[in-house]
Parts: sequence; C-alpha cells; structure tokens
Amino acid sequence: MPEEVSRASLREESAFQLANVTKTAPQFGAITPRWLVRLLDWKPLEAGTFRVNKVDETKAIESTCGHEDESTLASTFVEYQEKPREYRLSSINAVLNVHTRVSDLLSSPYDQTREQLRLLIESVKEKQESELLTNADYGLLNNVAAPQKIKTRKGAPTPDDLDELLTKVWKEPSFFLAHPRAIAAFGRECTRRGVPPPTVTLFGTPFLTWRGVPLIPSDKIAIRSKDQKSKILLLRVGEKKQGVVGLFQPGLPGEQSPGLSVRFMGIDQRALASYLVSLYCSAAVLTDDAIALLEDVDVGQYHEYK
Repeated sequence: MPEEVSRASLREESAFQLANVTKTAPQFGAITPRWLVRLLDWKPLEAGTFRVNKVDETKAIESTCGHEDESTLASTFVEYQEKPREYRLSSINAVLNVHTRVSDLLSSPYDQTREQLRLLIESVKEKQESELLTNADYGLLNNVAAPQKIKTRKGAPTPDDLDELLTKVWKEPSFFLAHPRAIAAFGRECTRRGVPPPTVTLFGTPFLTWRGVPLIPSDKIAIRSKDQKSKILLLRVGEKKQGVVGLFQPGLPGEQSPGLSVRFMGIDQRALASYLVSLYCSAAVLTDDAIALLEDVDVGQYHEYK
C-alpha cells in the first residue's frame, strides 16, 4: 500500500470541530397557507354558542302595490323558525411536554420550548382548517343543502360546471375552494377550450379566477384514491351577506391568536414542563344559498394538444 503523504496543515474534518454551523429553525412540510381560515369572516361569541335565527320562507309575506284609494292595506307578519339551529364551539386540544434539561441546556440559538410550541400550534391550525371542511357537525362539506349540490357533466371540471355552480350562489359569491389538483384539472379544461382563466392577486399570491371569482386551493378537500374524484365548493362569506361565518371565543386565558390559547400546566416529578394548547372554533352557514358543491370532480383527465 502506498504510504500516506505527510500533511502540512490541519485536516478540514478536524477544523470543523471548532466551526459554528449555521442552521435553520425546524421546517415542517405539512404547513399550508390555510386560505379558508384567512378568507372567512370570523364572529366572536360570548358563551361558545351561536344561534342562527331564520325566517319561515314557506309563509307568504303580503304587501300592497299601487295603493291609491282608501281600501284596506294588506296585513301580515314575518314568521320565525321556532327551533333554530345552534352551533357550539368545538375544541382542538394538545399537551406539549418539554424536558427541562433540554430547554435549559439546548436552547441556543433556537429556544426549544418556543420552537416546539410553534410547530404544535401550526399543526393545530392545520387541524382547524380540516375540521372547518370535514367535521361531521359543522364542516362545510357536510352542511350543503341537497338543492345546492350538482355533479359534473363529464367528470372533469369544465367552465360549464363552474357556471352552473355560480347559479346556486349567485348573490355575491366570494370564492371557490378546491384541491390544488382540481384547480389544475379545471385549468386544463379551460386551456382545451381556448379560454384560459385570468388570475388575480390576493395576499401577494396569484390565483386563477372564473367569472371574476377566485379559485382558492386547499389540500383539506380530499381526492378519493380509488377513482381520483374530488369536490369543489363555492361560498359566499360574511354575516352581512347572509353567508358563511367562522366562529371563535375571544379573550381566552393565554390567548395567542383569535380562539387559540397556550397555558403552562406546571413541571412534574420527571422534570417535564407541560403546556396546554387549545383552539376553539366552528362555522355556520347562515342561509342555504350561501354555499354550493360540485361533486364527482375527476382530477385525472389529461389531453394531448396538437
């Protein structure tokens, strides 16, 4: 074997032991922009309950038009539903444990407790957006009235399908909400027809639009693996528009952001410091025509362009 050449300087591997490594804070690929949470109007509650009072639309409200003589004017009243729906805030809870030895000795340059809490809070907020869409009680996908549901004509989401959806929420529609692949599938159908959808910039980010209504992506609207089918929602938001509103409890102890609190629970005999993270939220559809759903959206159709 050849003899090792005698070195005249310190090896890089040895010198590395004295170097300060530049490092990032922990990265978490599951974090998304959570556009739905940003775009909803949020209603603060006083006692964790929200009652949606409606008018009985089956009862006619009489009125008189063109009254010129002294005939009796129409007499009427507005009937309220006797058993309005009440929404109660749902909670998302998690307990974080951090060993005091870790937080005491290993918190430079990044505070271990702060980074652990940051990532846990991001995870809880991701769960919040998922629940706003899929919760069995208040999830938007599960609160679309039957007349407000339509199916695609040929599987892939076409401009005709989205136009039909707009007829269901024609009073001041706010935005479409769909999986990114469903939006891409709609873009392909528009390209195929020679009508590429324009874009609009919101929060510094470009979004496709249709008829001036932005298509907002969310990976919380699932794609069925067996047939590559998904759904597209169309919403009108805001209490003044009788649309969809988010619900939260303000003024929580340890409040970090609306509806979310972090509270120190103490240190146990194992030297574990515990923190309770709680998020309270719900959503309410104020009128049936505030939301509509396009079903059987095929996201797997592609075309050959010549």
